Amino acid sequence: MLSIVPHLEDLEPALLELERQGLLRHPDRTLLGARADVLLACSNDYLGLGARHVSRETPPEARVGAGASRLIHGTQPEHVWLETALAEWVAQPAALLFSSGYAANVGTLAALCDRNDFIVSDRLNHASLVDGCRLSRANVAIADHGDFAGIADLLAKAPTSRARWVVVESYYSMDGDSPDLPRLRELCDAHDAHLYVDEAHALGVFGPGGAGLCRAQNVVPDVLVGTLGKAVGVAGAFVAGNDAIRRWLWNRARSFVFSTAMSPLVAELLLRQVHATRDASQARSRLRQNVEALRAELLRRGIPLPAANHGPIVPIMVGDADRTLRIAERLLAEQIVVQAIRPPTVPRGTARLRVTVTAQMTQGDIERLAAALASALSAEHPL
Repeated sequence: MLSIVPHLEDLEPALLELERQGLLRHPDRTLLGARADVLLACSNDYLGLGARHVSRETPPEARVGAGASRLIHGTQPEHVWLETALAEWVAQPAALLFSSGYAANVGTLAALCDRNDFIVSDRLNHASLVDGCRLSRANVAIADHGDFAGIADLLAKAPTSRARWVVVESYYSMDGDSPDLPRLRELCDAHDAHLYVDEAHALGVFGPGGAGLCRAQNVVPDVLVGTLGKAVGVAGAFVAGNDAIRRWLWNRARSFVFSTAMSPLVAELLLRQVHATRDASQARSRLRQNVEALRAELLRRGIPLPAANHGPIVPIMVGDADRTLRIAERLLAEQIVVQAIRPPTVPRGTARLRVTVTAQMTQGDIERLAAALASALSAEHPL
């Protein structure tokens, strides 16, 4: 594994070393998802809303560009309307738009925490959460994934600090599992800690009207992050909490303060997509049925699944990065796109095929996918 950044003249050898380790990503391969002749089993467009054509829906009065950051003169009515709708959706007092989930997490954690604070972070948290914790310069303790007792122990032994935080995702994007959010809320309350929950992959999929797993389990986090490029089907993200949090982030979240505001045209489109997502109960029902069908097909073919796995993200654990890549190539030869997830995205030795189920899949698609996975896995024996 490469541990340092190479000099410019050493980039080619470094890329060859990544390829030797089975860790090289090829950017042109991402274009495969645009082809109509493939079965796409790696998309985060869980409800199929991202594929909608909107040319006739585009409001001609909406501006294409905001013209500046929100703090200068970039705020438009479309931003405010969207933020109001998002806050109401997730049952929080206020929300603030960011350009991406990465920008939301990095900016928010760095703005709300500093070297006087203590953060307990799940070991498998997304890179944006990891980087946000690092940028905050807080005292960060890493808890093993899903280890409630470990989190409790870390909080109990936490050094004296101004504030304590527990940072988790509600639905983990590589494992498709979830923490016990009600227990975490109780634990945070008992230790006078704040709960920060990233709902990136849960929003639109779980909960009443797709409002996420916090709403589904009647948990109110202190900070909730949602993304708008997955089930909602467009792009961007938001941070929700009380009004003081929103106003502080407006002033101190650098990824917000120093970024041009979201296109008002996109904000207007997002508002429509949020309403469509909330109303997509039939699509969520189809998604649940497809998930159950795929799991049944995989188990029937002897393909094991992690015990805690649920929802539309179905990891097929392989372990070896090279073998995982070869299996993905075999699937691609069958015109099925499933991404091979390898280090550093996941820990070394846990490479896997990350299968994502969507509401648009047919029973035939699911049977074809399961059969192809079984065939490719059996053809690539462990090294």
